[in-house]
Amino acid sequence: MSGLHAGVIRDQAAFDDLEPGWWLLWSQSVTATPFQSPAWLVPWWRTFSPGDLAMIVVWSGHDLVGLAPLYLEPHVSGRRLLPVGISLSDYLDILCAPDQEAAVTAAIADAALSLEWSQWILPDLPAGATSLRLGLTNVEETRTSNHAACPVLSLHGDDVLASSVPARRRRQLRRAERAAQRRGRVAIGRYEADPKVFIDQLVRLHSARWAGQGVLTDSAQEFHRRALPRLTAKGLARCWLVEIGGTVAGAYYGFHHRDRAYAYLGGFDPAYAEESPGAILIGRAIAEAAREGAREFDFLRGRESYKYSWGAVDRWTEQRVWTRNAPPS
Repeated sequence: MSGLHAGVIRDQAAFDDLEPGWWLLWSQSVTATPFQSPAWLVPWWRTFSPGDLAMIVVWSGHDLVGLAPLYLEPHVSGRRLLPVGISLSDYLDILCAPDQEAAVTAAIADAALSLEWSQWILPDLPAGATSLRLGLTNVEETRTSNHAACPVLSLHGDDVLASSVPARRRRQLRRAERAAQRRGRVAIGRYEADPKVFIDQLVRLHSARWAGQGVLTDSAQEFHRRALPRLTAKGLARCWLVEIGGTVAGAYYGFHHRDRAYAYLGGFDPAYAEESPGAILIGRAIAEAAREGAREFDFLRGRESYKYSWGAVDRWTEQRVWTRNAPPS
């Protein structure tokens, strides 16, 4: 750990000043996903701010080499240390410069132990997460290996749908496309460049699909309106709308980073259920992801049956929880 020094960021100004170095570290981190990027977590904190910021940073000289985006939240059993982005983020983790994992995780663990908390909770850690290397001495730990299922479809072959997707789903997709064409012209377009139009349509269609019981609460909508322009600026967002006979009938909201595509959220007009606009969009998203070099299509958290119909296979996240009776004095 020689040459490294850790600190804790507690105020908004220092949090904002960190962004350029944060982007550089994120781009270098081999385990990073879009959910650890400033494009995602800065809007999350500005929208929700549910506690006291306690962001652990590790420096090597002037270079940021480690980052644990955390905050402290009051709880009846004592303060809890939680990751920024919790709940809306399907994957959570710390960031670390390559080949410095041991030293950086040790520095983050020491800094975390200096904070006043009774419980440190790290959910939704994907396989290979840097957080899985954290070690806290003399602190009780509970570890859950099968925390949440994230079905993933492996992509291969020149014709990715024919090579990667089960025949039954391909037949269903062809029937859906024919049914949509019978109702009029079918047009599928990318909408990252017009985030307001896209989010407005996504909210409308998601609410229609889930009869007002979906995940897009007012605060979640505010968050996505802040995050999407940032994600787009970094080339991470993939936003599709499908029109059937002149009516926007479905929306797909996803990401692409390195060799993986992520299907985050969608919605469709129930009046077009027979035409399966959601399936049409997923088929297009899979094909385009492969064309852009993706080797995997990640359906993210949840074991909804439609994900498996595309051939996806469960991958499980882990959760780590450290508990101590009393914080340090």
